[in-house]
Amino acid sequence: MVDYALARLNMVESQIRTNKVTDPALVAAFDTVPRELFVPKPKRGIAYVDEALEIGGGRYMLEPMVLARLLQAAIPQPGDVALDVACGTGYATVILSHLVSMVVGVDVDQALVDAGNANLEALEIDNAAIVSGNLDEGYAKQAPYDVILIDGGVEVVPPVLFDELADGGRLVTVEGGSATEPGVAVLYEKRGARVGRRILFDAGTPMLPGFRQEAGFVF
Repeated sequence: MVDYALARLNMVESQIRTNKVTDPALVAAFDTVPRELFVPKPKRGIAYVDEALEIGGGRYMLEPMVLARLLQAAIPQPGDVALDVACGTGYATVILSHLVSMVVGVDVDQALVDAGNANLEALEIDNAAIVSGNLDEGYAKQAPYDVILIDGGVEVVPPVLFDELADGGRLVTVEGGSATEPGVAVLYEKRGARVGRRILFDAGTPMLPGFRQEAGFVF
């Protein structure tokens, strides 16, 4: 039988702390949230491996190290409102709920939305909710957001998500990549009408649907 508490501790010590994640509140959240609850039961024994895990419908959870470094770069604060785009079964939503005042998770897959809300209820998380919606549209109803996490790989970030960022807001995700080349983790910061972009580190993770670059003209 798997000792999940020990597996979680090993994840924190060997995957997160050793990869430049130093924020105490963030580390404590990863050490507290039971990652095994967010994967299908047959995969719970490998819930803490350092790789993306399929959660159904061709969708994946981010690797723990990638998620931790993205969230640290986003600098979530106790008074912030956060949006978790492509939240899946809600793991990152719950991590964020330990760091900010309110979190909205959005996903297009109703089965994942239902599973995510069941996880929120089971863990008695009262400052987060998961709703149905198109991934590339975010969730304007609760905007603006101080932090937006796109929970997977994208070719391009839709401009509408920048519209939903608050002034001073931060958006993090993984851009690009292929079967042979890694993508890059990126941080966007909004200042007034301008949005700046900074590359954080190399990262490869499965691509999400709905974030494809539009094909240009070919002459």
